[in-house]
Amino acid sequence: MGSVIERKCGVAVVGAGPAGIAAAVSAAESGADVVLFDDNPAAGGQIWRGGAKASHHPEAALWLARLSNSSVTLFGGSRVFHADGGLLQAESDDSLYHFRFRSLILASGARELFLPFPGWTLPNVVGAGGLQALVKSGLSISGKRVVVAGTGPLLLAVAAYLSERGASVLCICEQASIWRLGAFALATVVFPEKLLEAARLRFAAGRARYLTNAWPVAALGRECLQAVRISQNGCIREVECDYLACGFHLVPNLELARALNCRIHGGFVAVDHLQQTTCPGVFCAGEPTGIGGMELSIVEGQIAGYAATQREEAAKRLFASRARYKKIVPAMREAFQLRAELADLAKPETLLCRCEDVSLARVRNHHSWRAAKLHTRCGMGPCQGRVCGAAVEFLFGWAVESSRPPVFPVTCSSLANVFRPEDGE
Repeated sequence: MGSVIERKCGVAVVGAGPAGIAAAVSAAESGADVVLFDDNPAAGGQIWRGGAKASHHPEAALWLARLSNSSVTLFGGSRVFHADGGLLQAESDDSLYHFRFRSLILASGARELFLPFPGWTLPNVVGAGGLQALVKSGLSISGKRVVVAGTGPLLLAVAAYLSERGASVLCICEQASIWRLGAFALATVVFPEKLLEAARLRFAAGRARYLTNAWPVAALGRECLQAVRISQNGCIREVECDYLACGFHLVPNLELARALNCRIHGGFVAVDHLQQTTCPGVFCAGEPTGIGGMELSIVEGQIAGYAATQREEAAKRLFASRARYKKIVPAMREAFQLRAELADLAKPETLLCRCEDVSLARVRNHHSWRAAKLHTRCGMGPCQGRVCGAAVEFLFGWAVESSRPPVFPVTCSSLANVFRPEDGE
């Protein structure tokens, strides 16, 4: 570990996706000294990764430009691993950061939900958003045959992006029924911009077939993915492909919120009308408060940024916009609710915890997440249950709430500095 950097700031923001950028910019434009942390080298998060040119969203160029022209200090490539008592600690490749803050805004985003099925650990079986991120980072996808599967609007966006980069997207497998999708389309009539965006993405996806009532049953191959077995309307067929990109919803990143003892309700961070959590001075915006899309995340970020700098009137002027975007959330949740059949895809020998090579059968022998961890080491590997923990919530209905510092793996020298003698520990 290199240098240790210590300083004070008015507002610290964790996460440089749309919500975090909007929060940081709003707080900085209100006169606060703002620092913004993200583990990616540049701002943008997953949805705006690669900058404005790599994004289809006009909002990306606007907000990235406002961030660039603001006084916000961005610490890219820095992962926040601990926060407590007005102190935030982060680690980069060559530095350890200790920041004292007056207000903290959590905009930690979400990760993809992976569900186990035979062959899901084969090379080239990846997350839908994960494959998109790899391509944005330089992976050549030109000429590769891709099957996109799972559920939600993300599938269409990923398929469109990959098609535009030269991939041959064979099909988009949406597990929801055509009837649920139809009801969702009717609910979005009051959002013509979303319908236009969906139409544009469908056109950009090229000749990819959009299959409903369809999901992957198994990934096939020896050393690498060669084909995927798909169930559609009860019929099974195999599709040869080079990549299978799967995404079954998003899971909010709650580790920091839990470390700060923020109240979690219904699987999300509980906030008040100003996006403030149950911890005074700690605000939250975006997916950790509920999966609602980019536009809602931006509005929530602005409200949190204004509220963190005591500009409540500016925050209140955005309440109507937030309420409008929230109207679509129940329809989205209903349309893309995971079907029960997905819980039966994995076989007893299918790995559930990839980090520790723990099979479904071994986990199923126990009655709780804690018991499974103690007896099988499920969830105790490098990902600390971020993959298998979310899966068992869906498969078994277990509560997976354990979190302890550090939030992410860190070097021993950084861990030794979490509780320093000068802090009275």
